[in-house]
Amino acid sequence: MRGIVIAGTHSGCGKTTITLGILAALKKKGYKVQPFKAGPDFIDTGLHGLITGRYSRNLDLWICGRDYVIDSFNKHSADADIAVVEGVMGMYDGNLSTADLAAALGLPVILVVDAYGMAESAGAVVKGFIEYRHPSLLTGERPGGVIFNRVASERHYGRLRDSVHEIPVLGYLPRKLDFEIPHRHLGLVVAEENPIDSKEIDKLADAILENVDIDGIIQIMKHGRRSTDKNRDSLRSLLSAPGAKIRIAVASDKAFCFYYEDNLDLMRDAGAEIVKFSPLSDAGIPNGADALYIGGGYPELYAGKLAENRSMLESVKDFSDKGMPVYAECGGFMYLTEGIHDFNNVFYPMAGVFPFSTKMTKGRAKLGYREVILRKDSIIAQKGITIRGHEFHYSEIVDRRENKKQGAGTDGDFTHPNSRTPEPLNPDLIYSVKDGSGAYIFDEGCRVKNTLGSYIHLHFGSNNSTAENFIGFIEEHNGKDSHCRTR
Repeated sequence: MRGIVIAGTHSGCGKTTITLGILAALKKKGYKVQPFKAGPDFIDTGLHGLITGRYSRNLDLWICGRDYVIDSFNKHSADADIAVVEGVMGMYDGNLSTADLAAALGLPVILVVDAYGMAESAGAVVKGFIEYRHPSLLTGERPGGVIFNRVASERHYGRLRDSVHEIPVLGYLPRKLDFEIPHRHLGLVVAEENPIDSKEIDKLADAILENVDIDGIIQIMKHGRRSTDKNRDSLRSLLSAPGAKIRIAVASDKAFCFYYEDNLDLMRDAGAEIVKFSPLSDAGIPNGADALYIGGGYPELYAGKLAENRSMLESVKDFSDKGMPVYAECGGFMYLTEGIHDFNNVFYPMAGVFPFSTKMTKGRAKLGYREVILRKDSIIAQKGITIRGHEFHYSEIVDRRENKKQGAGTDGDFTHPNSRTPEPLNPDLIYSVKDGSGAYIFDEGCRVKNTLGSYIHLHFGSNNSTAENFIGFIEEHNGKDSHCRTR
């Protein structure tokens, strides 16, 4: 197995564009390429998959630990010719950085340097990155290389190239490259919206093949070593043998597309059948579903269409009211509230499972790693269990009285279309949440009956009992109100 890590000097230096270009170029040359992403990002993984036709996997040392990350890399790259790992932030940023991930995987690094506004000084930048902490990733036993981004001309590139003496300079992308991925408040536009068509992908592949030594990159990849541990269990063996099939309906469309693919795989391994559906266009939850999983995404951008699909909203509310197991994260959590106030403060009613609404904020509301300790048993884990994940959103919970403001489809006081009782059940908060440093920050995780929702994206690989508990809870609690609580 051959592989490479694409690292950057800083966020925004162009490593995503160059990663996508290398993926496209390798595929154009006939290689079967397995992509990965360092850290918890959902959007980049989707774009990787759009180009390669293979699910990209997140490799996060803090969330899942070294053993899981190495196993995941080996498992998912086993049938590929080449593996490409896109880094996160700058190469050395964070306590567990892209450099640390490359060292754990035994892979060489290609360093992306934004050349805008400098020439010979680039040599000092590269030299500093080589000597800082992990010189073997760029020189020595695993020699890497450098690619320059936003280069003004061939003359400019010549000055940049001649300034670097320690490692190979593999090429560049021009400043006037006619390629751009649209952005919005959470980052790049998601793959489900097809932000890059086949012609654009082909154009990017050609730009790499013309200006970057792709054969040189393939040679560098040969210096990677496969990280193995004979005493470590494989991912699949961490789970017990699958039992009876459980059908989990998973929301999947442009509004809900943020999932760790590992979460779905781990549930399949534990005995689940995943059935995907669209809250935007389907009339209701799929027939025969035993549980519902609604991930994150951009419900605020499609709030009008989601609100218009009353039959789906009623289907979700009925499912929850009957005590059927429901799990929702971030955008999915917003969908289960009484409604969403968009960026213009227009209100759109949602499923009404939780007795409050959410409102989009002008700036980022929360960002960071999260460690969740369960205070009570739930679909995700039993009391006392710790699971890790991350939080990243531009919305916040608001008091239900905010719903009385005039909004879409309302005239004055607002009555939720799914209201059935004067006073809905108040949710338990069953998460005790710490940040990445281990400091307690707040209680979260709203539970009503057998429905659990939170802003936090949890990775089931961070605790190997999560998928089994998820399936076991569904088997035990379908249609039962034993977890109904009021406060």
